[in-house]
Amino acid sequence: MNAWINLKDLVDSDIKNNITFYSRVEWKADKNIDFRRVPNLDVYLSRKAIKLTNEVLPLNLENLIEWQPWDIVIFWKPKDHIAIVSDKRNKQWVPYIIHNSAPIPKENDWLIYWDQNISPIIGHYRWKY
Repeated sequence: MNAWINLKDLVDSDIKNNITFYSRVEWKADKNIDFRRVPNLDVYLSRKAIKLTNEVLPLNLENLIEWQPWDIVIFWKPKDHIAIVSDKRNKQWVPYIIHNSAPIPKENDWLIYWDQNISPIIGHYRWKY
């Protein structure tokens, strides 16, 4: 799927024009890597996208309806990570995520697993079209 969005250009431009928001950049932008760093993406999305709930409640349709395909999820420390919400859901209606889980990108039922066992969700965003 092509969303016709050049995220690299958007993030690079925002860093250039608003570098003080991006503490990870440390006053020296690097267009080769800055747009791929999770903390920078979180800053950009928190300013430019729709912020949604970070809570995932299995079998709670009111909560889970907020988790839609193509939403972006940011997991924080100790292991910064980013994922896209899939259109697939498990038996409890919790969505799968699409993410780069070495050695290859994967689509799996790890939204709650990541949040509870690896790194907490600190951002759940939807692109403003």
